[in-house]
Amino acid sequence: MEENNDINFDNRIPLEDLKNAVNTIKAELSKVIIGQERFVELLIVALLVDGHVLIEGVPGIAKTVTAKLFAKTLKTNFSRIQFTPDLMPSDILGTSIFNVKTSEFEFKQGPIFSNIILIDEINRAPAKTQAALFEIMDETQVTMDGTTYLMKAPFMVLATQNPIEQEGTYALPEAQLDRFLFKIKVQYPSLEEEVQIITTHHERKGIKPQTLIKDVLTPTKLKAYKQKIQEVVVDEKIIRYVAEIISKTRNHPHLYLGGSPRASIATLNSAKAFAAINGRDFVTPEDVKKALEPVLNHRVILTPEREMEGMTTESVVRMIMESVEIPR
Repeated sequence: MEENNDINFDNRIPLEDLKNAVNTIKAELSKVIIGQERFVELLIVALLVDGHVLIEGVPGIAKTVTAKLFAKTLKTNFSRIQFTPDLMPSDILGTSIFNVKTSEFEFKQGPIFSNIILIDEINRAPAKTQAALFEIMDETQVTMDGTTYLMKAPFMVLATQNPIEQEGTYALPEAQLDRFLFKIKVQYPSLEEEVQIITTHHERKGIKPQTLIKDVLTPTKLKAYKQKIQEVVVDEKIIRYVAEIISKTRNHPHLYLGGSPRASIATLNSAKAFAAINGRDFVTPEDVKKALEPVLNHRVILTPEREMEGMTTESVVRMIMESVEIPR
Protein backbone atom coordinates (compact mmCIF):
# COMPACT_ATOMS: atom_id res chain seq x y z
CA MET A 1 0.00 0.00 0.00
CA GLU A 2 1.40 3.39 -1.01
CA GLU A 3 1.87 6.10 1.58
CA ASN A 4 -0.11 9.28 1.17
CA ASN A 5 2.46 12.09 1.16
CA ASP A 6 -0.16 14.76 0.51
CA ILE A 7 -1.50 14.83 4.08
CA ASN A 8 -1.53 18.42 5.34
CA PHE A 9 -0.46 18.79 8.97
CA ASP A 10 -0.77 22.60 8.98
CA ASN A 11 -2.78 24.21 11.78
CA ARG A 12 -6.45 24.76 11.12
CA ILE A 13 -6.20 27.96 13.14
CA PRO A 14 -3.55 30.58 12.20
CA LEU A 15 -1.45 30.92 15.36
CA GLU A 16 1.87 32.26 14.07
CA ASP A 17 0.96 35.87 14.89
CA LEU A 18 0.01 34.92 18.47
CA LYS A 19 3.20 32.92 18.95
CA ASN A 20 5.32 35.84 17.67
CA ALA A 21 3.53 38.32 19.96
CA VAL A 22 4.16 36.10 23.00
CA ASN A 23 7.84 35.75 22.06
CA THR A 24 8.09 39.53 21.70
CA ILE A 25 6.61 40.05 25.19
CA LYS A 26 9.11 37.55 26.60
CA ALA A 27 11.96 39.32 24.78
CA GLU A 28 10.89 42.73 26.13
CA LEU A 29 10.73 41.48 29.71
CA SER A 30 14.07 39.67 29.41
CA LYS A 31 15.73 43.09 29.02
CA VAL A 32 15.18 43.53 32.77
CA ILE A 33 13.82 40.31 34.29
CA ILE A 34 16.44 37.56 34.59
CA GLY A 35 15.65 33.87 35.06
CA GLN A 36 11.88 34.07 35.55
CA GLU A 37 10.84 32.48 32.24
CA ARG A 38 8.18 30.21 33.79
CA PHE A 39 6.74 33.09 35.83
CA VAL A 40 6.46 35.28 32.71
CA GLU A 41 4.92 32.48 30.62
CA LEU A 42 2.26 31.81 33.28
CA LEU A 43 1.38 35.53 33.39
CA ILE A 44 0.91 35.52 29.60
CA VAL A 45 -1.25 32.37 29.70
CA ALA A 46 -3.43 33.85 32.47
CA LEU A 47 -3.91 37.04 30.45
CA LEU A 48 -4.97 35.04 27.37
CA VAL A 49 -7.65 33.10 29.28
CA ASP A 50 -8.98 36.00 31.40
CA GLY A 51 -7.47 34.63 34.61
CA HIS A 52 -6.19 36.33 37.76
CA VAL A 53 -2.85 35.42 39.33
CA LEU A 54 -1.67 35.12 42.94
CA ILE A 55 2.10 35.56 43.21
CA GLU A 56 3.83 34.24 46.33
CA GLY A 57 7.45 34.76 47.31
CA VAL A 58 9.77 36.45 49.78
CA PRO A 59 10.50 40.20 49.37
CA GLY A 60 13.11 41.34 46.86
CA ILE A 61 12.80 38.67 44.15
CA ALA A 62 11.10 40.93 41.57
CA LYS A 63 7.47 39.85 42.06
CA THR A 64 6.16 43.42 41.88
CA VAL A 65 8.66 44.57 39.25
CA THR A 66 7.79 41.66 36.94
CA ALA A 67 4.05 42.35 37.31
CA LYS A 68 4.55 46.07 36.60
CA LEU A 69 6.75 45.50 33.56
CA PHE A 70 4.38 42.81 32.25
CA ALA A 71 1.57 45.39 32.38
CA LYS A 72 3.84 47.81 30.50
CA THR A 73 4.00 45.41 27.50
CA LEU A 74 0.23 45.87 27.08
CA LYS A 75 -1.26 49.05 25.65
CA THR A 76 -3.75 49.31 28.51
CA ASN A 77 -4.26 51.12 31.82
CA PHE A 78 -2.41 49.97 34.92
CA SER A 79 -3.24 50.51 38.58
CA ARG A 80 -1.35 49.55 41.74
CA ILE A 81 -3.00 49.18 45.15
CA GLN A 82 -0.99 48.62 48.34
CA PHE A 83 -3.11 46.60 50.76
CA THR A 84 -2.86 47.57 54.45
CA PRO A 85 -4.78 46.50 57.59
CA ASP A 86 -6.75 49.77 57.64
CA LEU A 87 -7.83 49.64 53.98
CA MET A 88 -11.61 49.82 53.46
CA PRO A 89 -13.66 48.44 50.51
CA SER A 90 -14.48 52.00 49.38
CA ASP A 91 -10.73 52.71 49.10
CA ILE A 92 -10.64 50.08 46.33
CA LEU A 93 -14.04 50.22 44.66
CA GLY A 94 -14.83 53.93 45.02
CA THR A 95 -17.54 55.85 46.82
CA SER A 96 -20.58 58.07 46.21
CA ILE A 97 -19.93 61.79 46.74
CA PHE A 98 -22.61 64.48 47.00
CA ASN A 99 -22.41 66.99 44.16
CA VAL A 100 -23.59 70.39 45.43
CA LYS A 101 -24.19 71.74 41.90
CA THR A 102 -26.53 68.93 40.83
CA SER A 103 -27.80 68.09 44.34
CA GLU A 104 -27.19 64.42 43.53
CA PHE A 105 -24.74 61.73 44.59
CA GLU A 106 -22.06 60.86 42.05
CA PHE A 107 -20.04 57.66 42.06
CA LYS A 108 -16.28 58.30 42.04
CA GLN A 109 -14.49 55.21 40.76
CA GLY A 110 -11.70 53.69 42.84
CA PRO A 111 -8.31 52.40 41.63
CA ILE A 112 -9.79 48.98 40.80
CA PHE A 113 -11.33 50.57 37.67
CA SER A 114 -8.40 49.87 35.40
CA ASN A 115 -7.20 47.05 33.13
CA ILE A 116 -4.22 45.44 34.84
CA ILE A 117 -4.42 45.73 38.64
CA LEU A 118 -1.44 45.00 40.86
CA ILE A 119 -2.45 44.36 44.47
CA ASP A 120 0.63 44.35 46.67
CA GLU A 121 0.49 42.17 49.80
CA ILE A 122 -3.14 41.16 49.40
CA ASN A 123 -3.08 39.20 52.67
CA ARG A 124 -2.47 42.38 54.72
CA ALA A 125 -6.06 43.63 54.29
CA PRO A 126 -8.89 42.34 56.53
CA ALA A 127 -11.57 39.93 55.28
CA LYS A 128 -14.10 42.71 54.62
CA THR A 129 -11.77 44.40 52.14
CA GLN A 130 -10.74 41.13 50.50
CA ALA A 131 -14.42 40.22 50.08
CA ALA A 132 -14.91 43.43 48.06
CA LEU A 133 -12.89 41.74 45.29
CA PHE A 134 -15.19 38.70 44.98
CA GLU A 135 -17.71 40.14 42.50
CA ILE A 136 -15.18 42.08 40.47
CA MET A 137 -12.82 39.11 40.03
CA ASP A 138 -15.58 36.64 39.22
CA GLU A 139 -17.92 38.75 37.10
CA THR A 140 -15.74 41.76 36.10
CA GLN A 141 -18.29 44.17 37.49
CA VAL A 142 -18.90 46.28 40.60
CA THR A 143 -22.32 46.90 42.15
CA MET A 144 -22.58 50.11 44.18
CA ASP A 145 -25.81 51.66 45.51
CA GLY A 146 -27.87 49.37 43.28
CA THR A 147 -25.98 50.30 40.10
CA THR A 148 -23.74 47.85 38.25
CA TYR A 149 -20.54 49.13 36.63
CA LEU A 150 -18.87 46.85 34.08
CA MET A 151 -15.08 46.73 33.79
CA LYS A 152 -13.40 47.40 30.46
CA ALA A 153 -11.55 44.49 28.85
CA PRO A 154 -8.94 43.32 29.45
CA PHE A 155 -9.28 43.02 33.22
CA MET A 156 -6.70 41.12 35.23
CA VAL A 157 -5.73 41.12 38.92
CA LEU A 158 -2.13 40.33 39.89
CA ALA A 159 -1.86 39.93 43.66
CA THR A 160 1.34 39.39 45.64
CA GLN A 161 1.80 37.91 49.10
CA ASN A 162 4.74 37.15 51.38
CA PRO A 163 4.68 33.57 52.77
CA ILE A 164 7.19 34.23 55.55
CA GLU A 165 5.99 37.19 57.60
CA GLN A 166 2.58 36.32 59.07
CA GLU A 167 2.27 39.07 61.70
CA GLY A 168 -0.53 41.47 60.79
CA THR A 169 -1.77 39.34 57.87
CA TYR A 170 -5.11 37.70 57.12
CA ALA A 171 -5.19 34.35 55.33
CA LEU A 172 -7.20 34.47 52.12
CA PRO A 173 -10.41 32.39 52.38
CA GLU A 174 -10.70 29.36 50.11
CA ALA A 175 -13.56 30.95 48.16
CA GLN A 176 -11.33 33.87 47.22
CA LEU A 177 -8.31 31.71 46.44
CA ASP A 178 -10.49 29.76 44.01
CA ARG A 179 -11.03 32.98 42.00
CA PHE A 180 -7.36 33.00 41.05
CA LEU A 181 -6.47 30.98 37.97
CA PHE A 182 -2.86 30.41 39.09
CA LYS A 183 -0.81 30.62 42.23
CA ILE A 184 2.79 31.16 41.19
CA LYS A 185 5.51 30.47 43.72
CA VAL A 186 8.51 32.62 42.82
CA GLN A 187 11.86 31.23 43.97
CA TYR A 188 15.29 32.78 44.58
CA PRO A 189 17.50 33.08 41.46
CA SER A 190 20.46 30.77 40.92
CA LEU A 191 24.00 32.06 41.51
CA GLU A 192 24.59 32.71 37.79
CA GLU A 193 21.24 34.46 37.46
CA GLU A 194 22.05 36.64 40.46
CA VAL A 195 25.37 37.65 38.88
CA GLN A 196 23.47 38.62 35.74
CA ILE A 197 20.87 40.56 37.76
CA ILE A 198 23.58 42.61 39.48
CA THR A 199 25.45 43.16 36.19
CA THR A 200 22.39 44.41 34.27
CA HIS A 201 21.46 46.69 37.19
CA HIS A 202 24.99 48.16 37.13
CA GLU A 203 24.95 48.60 33.35
CA ARG A 204 21.60 50.48 33.39
CA LYS A 205 23.37 53.28 35.32
CA GLY A 206 20.25 54.48 37.07
CA ILE A 207 17.89 54.19 34.09
CA LYS A 208 14.45 53.07 35.31
CA PRO A 209 13.47 49.58 34.03
CA GLN A 210 10.05 50.83 32.89
CA THR A 211 11.64 53.06 30.25
CA LEU A 212 13.26 50.02 28.57
CA ILE A 213 9.97 48.14 28.01
CA LYS A 214 7.83 48.82 24.93
CA ASP A 215 4.14 47.96 24.59
CA VAL A 216 3.48 44.94 22.38
CA LEU A 217 -0.22 44.09 22.59
CA THR A 218 -3.30 46.25 22.03
CA PRO A 219 -6.71 45.32 23.50
CA THR A 220 -8.02 44.63 19.97
CA LYS A 221 -5.24 42.16 19.16
CA LEU A 222 -5.57 40.54 22.58
CA LYS A 223 -9.30 40.00 22.03
CA ALA A 224 -8.58 38.33 18.67
CA TYR A 225 -5.95 36.05 20.24
CA LYS A 226 -8.35 35.04 23.01
CA GLN A 227 -10.91 34.04 20.40
CA LYS A 228 -8.34 31.87 18.60
CA ILE A 229 -7.52 30.06 21.86
CA GLN A 230 -11.19 29.18 22.32
CA GLU A 231 -11.05 27.36 18.97
CA VAL A 232 -8.10 25.12 19.94
CA VAL A 233 -9.07 21.45 19.50
CA VAL A 234 -9.35 19.25 22.60
CA ASP A 235 -9.72 15.49 22.19
CA GLU A 236 -12.20 13.62 24.42
CA LYS A 237 -9.28 11.62 25.85
CA ILE A 238 -7.64 14.86 27.04
CA ILE A 239 -10.87 16.00 28.72
CA ARG A 240 -11.13 12.64 30.54
CA TYR A 241 -7.43 12.89 31.48
CA VAL A 242 -8.03 16.28 33.13
CA ALA A 243 -11.18 15.04 34.90
CA GLU A 244 -9.42 11.91 36.24
CA ILE A 245 -6.54 13.92 37.74
CA ILE A 246 -8.80 16.53 39.40
CA SER A 247 -11.13 13.79 40.64
CA LYS A 248 -8.20 11.94 42.27
CA THR A 249 -7.34 15.06 44.32
CA ARG A 250 -10.71 14.72 46.09
CA ASN A 251 -10.04 11.30 47.60
CA HIS A 252 -6.26 11.27 47.90
CA PRO A 253 -5.02 10.20 51.39
CA HIS A 254 -2.48 13.08 51.51
CA LEU A 255 -5.05 15.79 50.78
CA TYR A 256 -7.62 17.31 53.11
CA LEU A 257 -9.25 19.32 50.30
CA GLY A 258 -9.23 18.54 46.57
CA GLY A 259 -9.91 20.54 43.41
CA SER A 260 -13.40 21.60 42.32
CA PRO A 261 -14.85 21.52 38.78
CA ARG A 262 -13.59 25.11 38.53
CA ALA A 263 -10.08 23.64 38.78
CA SER A 264 -10.85 21.27 35.88
CA ILE A 265 -12.06 24.13 33.68
CA ALA A 266 -9.06 26.28 34.66
CA THR A 267 -6.70 23.43 33.74
CA LEU A 268 -8.35 22.90 30.35
CA ASN A 269 -8.41 26.63 29.47
CA SER A 270 -4.76 27.02 30.48
CA ALA A 271 -3.73 23.92 28.49
CA LYS A 272 -5.40 25.39 25.38
CA ALA A 273 -3.41 28.61 25.86
CA PHE A 274 -0.14 26.68 26.34
CA ALA A 275 -0.82 24.86 23.08
CA ALA A 276 -1.63 28.08 21.20
CA ILE A 277 1.44 30.05 22.34
CA ASN A 278 3.56 27.12 21.14
CA GLY A 279 1.93 27.34 17.71
CA ARG A 280 -0.33 24.27 18.03
CA ASP A 281 -4.08 24.20 17.54
CA PHE A 282 -4.57 21.03 19.58
CA VAL A 283 -3.93 20.18 23.26
CA THR A 284 -1.44 17.50 24.32
CA PRO A 285 -1.01 15.83 27.74
CA GLU A 286 2.16 17.95 28.21
CA ASP A 287 0.06 21.12 27.99
CA VAL A 288 -2.18 19.73 30.73
CA LYS A 289 0.82 18.90 32.93
CA LYS A 290 2.19 22.43 32.56
CA ALA A 291 -1.09 23.86 33.81
CA LEU A 292 -1.80 21.49 36.72
CA GLU A 293 0.68 22.71 39.35
CA PRO A 294 -0.10 26.45 39.19
CA VAL A 295 -3.84 25.70 38.93
CA LEU A 296 -3.89 23.35 41.95
CA ASN A 297 -1.24 25.06 44.14
CA HIS A 298 -3.85 27.08 46.04
CA ARG A 299 -6.88 24.85 45.51
CA VAL A 300 -5.75 21.70 47.32
CA ILE A 301 -4.86 21.48 51.01
CA LEU A 302 -2.55 18.91 52.57
CA THR A 303 -3.66 16.89 55.57
CA PRO A 304 -2.09 18.22 58.83
CA GLU A 305 0.06 15.07 59.14
CA ARG A 306 1.60 15.48 55.68
CA GLU A 307 2.12 19.20 56.20
CA MET A 308 4.03 18.49 59.43
CA GLU A 309 6.20 16.03 57.51
CA GLY A 310 7.21 18.83 55.12
CA MET A 311 5.34 17.49 52.10
CA THR A 312 4.26 20.08 49.49
CA THR A 313 1.13 20.37 47.35
CA GLU A 314 3.36 20.27 44.25
CA SER A 315 4.79 16.87 45.21
CA VAL A 316 1.29 15.44 45.74
CA VAL A 317 0.06 16.85 42.42
CA ARG A 318 3.05 15.25 40.66
CA MET A 319 2.29 11.97 42.46
CA ILE A 320 -1.30 12.08 41.17
CA MET A 321 -0.16 12.94 37.62
CA GLU A 322 2.14 9.92 37.60
CA SER A 323 -0.68 7.64 38.77
CA VAL A 324 -3.01 8.56 35.89
CA GLU A 325 -2.35 6.92 32.53
CA ILE A 326 -1.37 9.39 29.80
CA PRO A 327 -3.82 9.25 26.86
CA ARG A 328 -2.35 8.05 23.58
